[in-house]
Amino acid sequence: MSKRIKYQWIDGETADRITSINLKSYRACLKKDMREWAKNPKSDTNPKGKWMHPEDLVINMQTIAALDLIIGHFIETSD
Repeated sequence: MSKRIKYQWIDGETADRITSINLKSYRACLKKDMREWAKNPKSDTNPKGKWMHPEDLVINMQTIAALDLIIGHFIETSD
């Protein structure tokens, strides 16, 4: 008996849909974090607010813009 598992292949359209859904999910998580921070940022006067490192804010905005560009190249999905 072989210890190797045979590769499972999926068609290109299915792979694109899976990739698109994953990218959209990641973008939604980043946007949610940004919204939560914008509503209630942590500061000296608001110690219970949501804290986000300043570099993360910039990186998240850049990542969201890049994801928007990339997602635009995929087929529309009904997710």
